[in-house]
Amino acid sequence: MRHGSIDLGLLQQGAHSASYAMLNRSMGDGARIIDFCIPCNPYFPTSQMFAQLAENLESILKYYPSDATTITKKLASVLGYHPQTMAMSNGSTELITWLDHLLIRESVAIPIPTFGRWTDQPLETGKRVDMFPLQEQESYALDIDAYLGFIRSRGSRVAVICNPNNPDGGYLSRREVLRFIDSLADLDLVVVDESFIDFVDAERNPSVAAEAAIRSNVVVLKSLGKNFGLHGIRFGYLVANPAIAGKLGRALPKWNLNSLAEAIVFMIADHETEYRDSLRLLARDRHEMTDELSQVPGLTVFPSQGNFLLVKLPTGWSGTALRDYLMARYGIFIRECGNKLGINSQFVRLVVRPSTDVGELVEGMLSYGRYLHGEPDISTAGLIVHPTTGSNGRRMATAVH
Repeated sequence: MRHGSIDLGLLQQGAHSASYAMLNRSMGDGARIIDFCIPCNPYFPTSQMFAQLAENLESILKYYPSDATTITKKLASVLGYHPQTMAMSNGSTELITWLDHLLIRESVAIPIPTFGRWTDQPLETGKRVDMFPLQEQESYALDIDAYLGFIRSRGSRVAVICNPNNPDGGYLSRREVLRFIDSLADLDLVVVDESFIDFVDAERNPSVAAEAAIRSNVVVLKSLGKNFGLHGIRFGYLVANPAIAGKLGRALPKWNLNSLAEAIVFMIADHETEYRDSLRLLARDRHEMTDELSQVPGLTVFPSQGNFLLVKLPTGWSGTALRDYLMARYGIFIRECGNKLGINSQFVRLVVRPSTDVGELVEGMLSYGRYLHGEPDISTAGLIVHPTTGSNGRRMATAVH
């Protein structure tokens, strides 16, 4: 159990979750957040890698990084791509922004629910967004033929798929993705967002990035921050044919990557074994976490190939209320999905974490169920939650012994 206070207003951040740093500042010294919200890799980088970075932190922060071209060439050599087929950015969302500005002219099709920037960004610039609703009764699986028919019927000029999809972790086989992009060779652009592809264990080599490099209208998007558990560094990249990659690369600032990102790029070639081990551990945790969540009566866990699980809460539960309850009492941070298009607040996304953390999550959810049924709001560790009002008028919660 944790102690301290949290401004629950911080959790109400519109389309995106509150930052971990903001929550830590709110809770004060000595408090620890168990983060089931931000989809990090808990096993990578290793403690030895962080120690290596710490040893060089002064020079990393003090001096300019190399230009983006130099860093991109190094990453291309590590990953086995031709550097002219890649562009790196300060986070994958920067690439989504530039794709919208440079290559999406009229309309874009996207299944929902999905990562919010794929709908929000083109809407902000006045594009028509054709939203293809995924169905709960089909476990939010994407039917490629139905989606292709939807794209043709709407006349969409750009099509996007996220594989695995966020927030449900739904996965399309490599063969299906190739069939999809080859069926749309006449479109202005087809984007495959593979931000979470490294977590897939359903088949070997699931990425279609190499195939994108030899097609005229395909872009594959990647997020190193999500894979490596380094969201704070903000770096992602795309793979496409040289004409598309070059157009994006020329639009991006020459020094759009920071020195920490450069340091990591030059480290990863020496730590591939540790990275692959982290993915195996995370896949194990995903299966174990699915089983452990079955202890909560009435909970539905949807199939996932990501490092997160989409969960439908029992009847009568509120994702917003559960989020606030878990944060106030247990210091557990979850992603409530009520602000995602195509889904509602009876759904939450839970990042895959080791079993010890999952045990605390399950305890907290069971406690919330008892609370809804009128049982005393007292945990097994004797903590009581007192709602209060902060100096700014926002609702607060303080946990005390």
